Amino acid sequence: MDVLKHKCFLEELLFWTIKYEFPQKMVTFLLNMLPDQDYKIAFTKTFVQHYAFIMKTLKKSHESDTMSNRIVHISVQLFSNEELARQVTEECQLLDIMVTVLLYMMESCLIKSELQDEENSLHVVVNCGEALLKNNTYWPLVSDFINILSHQSVAKKFLEDHGLLVTWMNFVSFFQGMNLNKRELNEHVEFESQTYYAAFAAELEACAQPMWGLLSHCKVRETQEYTRNVVRYCLEALQDWFDAINFVDEPAPNQVTFHLPLHRYFAMFLSKAVKCQELDLDTILPDQEMLMKLMIHPLQIQASLSEIHSNMWVRNGLQIKGQAMTYVQSHFCNSMIDPDIYLLQVCASRLDPDYFISSVFERFKVVDLLTMASQHQNTVLDSEHERSMLEGALTFLVLLLSLRLHLGMTDDEILRAEMVAQLCMNDRTHSSLLDLIPENPNPKSGIIPGSLSFESVLSAVADFKAPVFEPGGSMQQGMYTPKAEVWDKEFDPVMVILRTVYRRDVQSAMDRYTAFLKQSGKFPGNPWPPYKKRTPLHPSYKGLIKLLHCKTLHIVLFTLLYKILMDHQNLSEHVLCMVLYLIELGLENSPEQESDEEESAGGQERCHDSWFPGSNLVSNMRHFINYVRVRVPETAPEVKREPPASTSSDGLASSQSSRRKSLQRENSGTAQVFSLVAERRKKFQEIINRNTSEANQVVRPKTSMKWSAPGATPQLTTAILEVKESILSLLIKLHHKLSGKQNSYYPPWLDDVDVLIHPEIPRYSHGDGMTAVERILLKAAVQSRLNKRIIEEICRKVTPPVPPKKISSAEKKTLDKEERRQKARERQQKLLAEFASRQKSFMETAMDVESPDADIAMEVATSEQHVSEAIYDCVICGQSGPSTEDRPTGLVVLLQASSVLGQCRNSTEPKKLPTTEEEQIYPWDTCAALHDVRLTTLQRYFKDSSCLQAVSIGWEGGVYVQTCGHTLHIDCHKSYMESLRNDQVLQGFSVDKGEFTCPLCRQFANSVLPCYPGNDVERSLWQSHSNKCMQDLVQEVEDLQEQLGTFPVSISSETNLSKEMESVMKDIKSTTQKKYTDYSKSPGSPDNDFLFMYSVARTNLELELVHRGGNLCSGGASTAGKRSCLNQLFHVLAMHMRLYSIDSAYNPWRKLTQPMQDKNSELVSEELPEVPVLYRDVSSLLLIQILTMPQPLHKEHFTCIIKVLFTLLYTQALAALSVKCSAEDRMAWKESGALKKNTSSGEKSWEVLLGHVISELSKGKIYEEGETEEITVVNPDSVECYLQQFCLPFLRITSLLQHHLFGGDLPSCQEDEEFTVLASCLGLLPSFQSAHQFTSASCLDWPVPAFDMISQWCSELASFADRNPDQVKALLIQEPKWDLPRLLQLPENYNTIFQYYHRKTCTVCTKVPKDPAVCLVCGTFVCLKGLCCKQQSYCECVLHSQNCGAGTGIFLLINASVIIIIRGHRFCLWGSVYLDAHGEEDRDLRRGKPLYICKERYKVLEQQWVSHTFDHINKRWGPHYNGL
Repeated sequence: MDVLKHKCFLEELLFWTIKYEFPQKMVTFLLNMLPDQDYKIAFTKTFVQHYAFIMKTLKKSHESDTMSNRIVHISVQLFSNEELARQVTEECQLLDIMVTVLLYMMESCLIKSELQDEENSLHVVVNCGEALLKNNTYWPLVSDFINILSHQSVAKKFLEDHGLLVTWMNFVSFFQGMNLNKRELNEHVEFESQTYYAAFAAELEACAQPMWGLLSHCKVRETQEYTRNVVRYCLEALQDWFDAINFVDEPAPNQVTFHLPLHRYFAMFLSKAVKCQELDLDTILPDQEMLMKLMIHPLQIQASLSEIHSNMWVRNGLQIKGQAMTYVQSHFCNSMIDPDIYLLQVCASRLDPDYFISSVFERFKVVDLLTMASQHQNTVLDSEHERSMLEGALTFLVLLLSLRLHLGMTDDEILRAEMVAQLCMNDRTHSSLLDLIPENPNPKSGIIPGSLSFESVLSAVADFKAPVFEPGGSMQQGMYTPKAEVWDKEFDPVMVILRTVYRRDVQSAMDRYTAFLKQSGKFPGNPWPPYKKRTPLHPSYKGLIKLLHCKTLHIVLFTLLYKILMDHQNLSEHVLCMVLYLIELGLENSPEQESDEEESAGGQERCHDSWFPGSNLVSNMRHFINYVRVRVPETAPEVKREPPASTSSDGLASSQSSRRKSLQRENSGTAQVFSLVAERRKKFQEIINRNTSEANQVVRPKTSMKWSAPGATPQLTTAILEVKESILSLLIKLHHKLSGKQNSYYPPWLDDVDVLIHPEIPRYSHGDGMTAVERILLKAAVQSRLNKRIIEEICRKVTPPVPPKKISSAEKKTLDKEERRQKARERQQKLLAEFASRQKSFMETAMDVESPDADIAMEVATSEQHVSEAIYDCVICGQSGPSTEDRPTGLVVLLQASSVLGQCRNSTEPKKLPTTEEEQIYPWDTCAALHDVRLTTLQRYFKDSSCLQAVSIGWEGGVYVQTCGHTLHIDCHKSYMESLRNDQVLQGFSVDKGEFTCPLCRQFANSVLPCYPGNDVERSLWQSHSNKCMQDLVQEVEDLQEQLGTFPVSISSETNLSKEMESVMKDIKSTTQKKYTDYSKSPGSPDNDFLFMYSVARTNLELELVHRGGNLCSGGASTAGKRSCLNQLFHVLAMHMRLYSIDSAYNPWRKLTQPMQDKNSELVSEELPEVPVLYRDVSSLLLIQILTMPQPLHKEHFTCIIKVLFTLLYTQALAALSVKCSAEDRMAWKESGALKKNTSSGEKSWEVLLGHVISELSKGKIYEEGETEEITVVNPDSVECYLQQFCLPFLRITSLLQHHLFGGDLPSCQEDEEFTVLASCLGLLPSFQSAHQFTSASCLDWPVPAFDMISQWCSELASFADRNPDQVKALLIQEPKWDLPRLLQLPENYNTIFQYYHRKTCTVCTKVPKDPAVCLVCGTFVCLKGLCCKQQSYCECVLHSQNCGAGTGIFLLINASVIIIIRGHRFCLWGSVYLDAHGEEDRDLRRGKPLYICKERYKVLEQQWVSHTFDHINKRWGPHYNGL
């Protein structure tokens, strides 16, 4: 840190640039000159010279983020060039400067370490609470360091320079033991510190990344020297650290640090040395004592992980869980947990196995649990944690012995194993897999995500599931799912346990495995984790196998098997699973074949001092243990028994007190198993004393006094337990216990000797505990003839039931379950019966209350109409009954305004979303626009009230009614709404607006539609075909229309039903905006309401037609099935329509059925005339006629109305046709028609009728005006086709209406015969004729002579033409053919949209919006949330959704590629229809992948829009407060 002396202007410039924290202009100026080579070198040297000054300024800076970015902006240009970096390293000591600067920087925030020996510790660590660490201020310097280490030449210099290595290890040791956690034992910690983020980030960035950088240069044999250097200085630093914290052999209890970078440096360089440099491991390993010390802290972390998951650290708050998760999380695991486990594997392979195993159980605090006695006292662990800690200890041993990540697996195998583990937990998207597979944190080394090997491994292990849309409404992304053979052969639960951040993922993997086995028929039950064969161990680590063959482990396994068999407490299936796994591992990895003969001879004699004769698991498995001496509390049941006369000297001292005693070694007769804790210390002592250098130091033997709470040690006595079991016999009994049957195990080789020769039998690879036991016994038999023989012997002796209980616990469980189920069933039946009887009595009393008159009236009514009343179930009170006037039932409905119909266009090609200035969309050709123009034109020339009955509205802002099909009493609904109002935790809907969710199916709704009392659908009564003639029926219809106000429910008396009908009508009106209901010139005129009401019916019929695909070819019941509520809706509308009287003089029915006598039109000339009949919309007339008839309607009257209207429709078709053809054609038709006029079937021939229409219309000025676009209609077929197409929409609507009013299915048919089928279905075709001679005219049934009617209708047009000749034709030609509503067609590639709209200016405010969005219905470009375009507190998107979709808007957010839906006052994020090559969304375009349209998703979006199901399918709605 010398004083800076400036010699040139450049140095001066740089100095002030740094002083002012790198102003952007200066940075740019200095960088712009870099192309000049001399300047570049001079500038780099100056930069290096000022490095310490940069660090000091950075530390003081308040804007350290900005400054950091600018520093790196410069340094990355200088240090990425290898040649330049090497030159500066040589000439300016760049490495020295960097390491010193880093060291100096960290020295400013050191604190005393409290690890181990709080008072006398000399070790200092960084304080993670300091701003320097919290804000990552050090990262520019570290990143420069990592950058220069990526150059081979510079890294070589670093690895050769001993002084530098010493300094660097010194720097790393500042992080060793930082962020120490102390377990809170009394109360919950007051303040949860979040320093662990800083700690993990610091270790990863400042220690691990440079380590990975250095490792990437130690890949070949020639680099052995570097590894030796690093390992040497690493060990020195570790030794210093142990001394500084006064560490001897016991870690301090209740504290843990996750940060041991020195251990990890040591481990990773060892791994590299063996894997890549062919170094002999033993030449670089330290002595035993050092290894013993080295293993302590990593082991402490493993035990603490288990404690944290057992909730023993719960008082430390959530952050401790966060640490445990981060430690194993994918970005950290290969710099943290992997090196730790590898280091423990190395220590285990070199240390005494008994010592190691007993250390593990002591660290996990379960030593006391491992006793044969049924009761024990654990002084260091509460009993509720014992089980999970024992599971943790065994799981750790399984991990330690199974993992081969650093012990012989190749990189490809590792990648494959990682990928399989992640995929087994859950199906994954490509991007999440890339994120979850651990890669070397240093970007310049190791696995590069997305490299060929990643893709090829992925395609080998997984199948791609294309993105779909699930019916539940959740968007699926493109997922990868494991192939079947991966589940079969490669699923490795050990790897899954190692890599799970959340414990639930292990369960998820097992559930998926279970599902696979069930599906593929491999195993029906609940399987256990499968045992997977391991990669062979690298020769350097062969010592690891010794762990599996040491007496201590065998005693533990024996004890646990015994305890499980005897049903001691705190044991679980998981414990058994791990015990069996360890036994199997031992059998798989037996040291070398022992000779059976030698064993059998000398076996018994050698067994005097301890449990087992030798250390080989294969032979120890068959060794019988007769008596065991145990220390038990005096209360234990074992004490009462008299010891047998000949007590074997095998005993198990396993209690706290015996630990201390066994320091003075007891007589050699007692087995020293878990006094092995003491044994372990003794070994440690011996090793220490062996090292002469240490001999003169006084060794402080640590007692374990700290552990036991004073006064907690109970009185213990010794008892002797008769066992008489071997591991083999315990396994066989376990098999019986698991199967719940006696003698369930039968040695398979007795039937089939081949089993022993080919033990790899697929039937053993998947299964439960029994399969595992069978597999183990088979392996034991294969490995040794003696074992085989003993297994057979054990099986011959018929085994008595094992535990003292009558039934084994497994059976007991199943029996309990069965009994419980049976009881539950009986209880349920009883309840149901009780409930039914209660309901019955309730109904009876309820009925009694009503007045007797009502009963009699009801009886009379029923005797009259032998029709069953419709019975409704109320989903709230659960009662069934008819809907009555006093207590009406209603359907749960959702009313919503809709402009979907208005979006139909008459082109079959959907419009494209504009992506250039040229492509613009104009809404002139939409259905809504054309209907608007037509109404306005009519209103100009004709009387207003008449105009308002000549058309339908509701193409825009029409009210669509849909139901989920559930019914409820209206009074129940009211109380339900009250309870919702009081319950304030409502999500997504507003009760004040009447919104609720159906109590049964939770579907969104906002009103209740009363069900009309009476029979279900007035069907059978009205079905009979009458023989009345047409004239009579016409007269009846007219009479019925005259009886206004007569309605079965008398309106005068206000019943509950009529009140409800009125209130639902109000709801329907308020659903849409006022502008969509007011079309009359005089506001508020009743004609308006009249028009609105029948238009609601029209909207619903038209929409159902759209949902059926625009035609009725598919037939069948309504696709909406139970969801259709048209019948109920009709009753409500009819009731209201009949309140409006139609002046009989103007009743359209008369005009259609009677020739007018007097023409007194001259008298009323000052008023505008009525709309001519030929200009009226026939479907609207139909609805007016039907809704003004008294309900229920007779079928014969319905058919009569249709027949009359069809004659009008047909005439309109002829008139429109006549206008369209050329003058010559007109003359020809006129003449040919006149010729046939007097034939018998003249009224049913279109030629005659067309001729007549032409001659009548010629009287006016209709054909004179300029020619319209002509269609050349020459051949009769095309005329017939035109007429049918003109009439079809009316027939479809009518058929639907008939289906809803009178029931009966719709017939299905081919498209070309739709006309005939519908005509006959409606009763227009007298008798169905053969198709070839069928003409549409044969459906006509004129109530009065055709030619008179036609002349009368045409004369109205003629008189209008005399006044306004220009408009006649335009109004005649109605456009009947609409295509289905479609959203705009989107381009294939998202970039096309992004490029055009991203910079586009808004038309309203002429700025480029911050959040641009585009409407997918009409293509309008809007500002999302833009205050610039706000009008009366409504932002632009909300406003547009009201104008364009009557409250429904679908917007694509340009900068996020996501679609949002606005529905009324709520909105939701729908998801994206653009996915990348792997089928994933890229919300907010964070990943920047090319996105392509997903047609299936877009279809689903369109489908939901057309079917109005956004509310039901999308679940996450929120209020937008008009702010979008």
